[in-house]
Amino acid sequence: MFSDVGMLELITLAILAVLLFGPDKLPQVVRSAADLLHRIREFSETAQQDLRSELGPDFQDFEFEDLRPKAFLRKQLQDNGGLEIDEIRNAFDLRPEMTEVADAVQGLGHGPGVSSDPVSLPRVHQERPVGGRPPVDPDTT
Repeated sequence: MFSDVGMLELITLAILAVLLFGPDKLPQVVRSAADLLHRIREFSETAQQDLRSELGPDFQDFEFEDLRPKAFLRKQLQDNGGLEIDEIRNAFDLRPEMTEVADAVQGLGHGPGVSSDPVSLPRVHQERPVGGRPPVDPDTT
């Protein structure tokens, strides 16, 4: 929980605590803070036990850590025969399909009976006149 707190931060917090509460009240403040943390931990454990008992016998081994998506996925992958991450990545790899689509698009203009003459290709982009509507193509009306 506090793995990223260094020695300098701890010393700074101790000095701040002494300055704020004074050396005579500091033990009492630390004791009450520890008591509060103990009560919170106790409440959390009883709430987890109550929830497990309400869910039934199927969820006796339920861990609340499993609600995190990464932990849930890791547990499911380990329980289901140990699927490898590489297998999953390959299953979702779209590169082969993309190369097929790219080849089909590139081969579209070079097939038999298809003219690659730019005049016979449809106009995709037309300039709009200033302040007006786009020009109407007489072939489409």
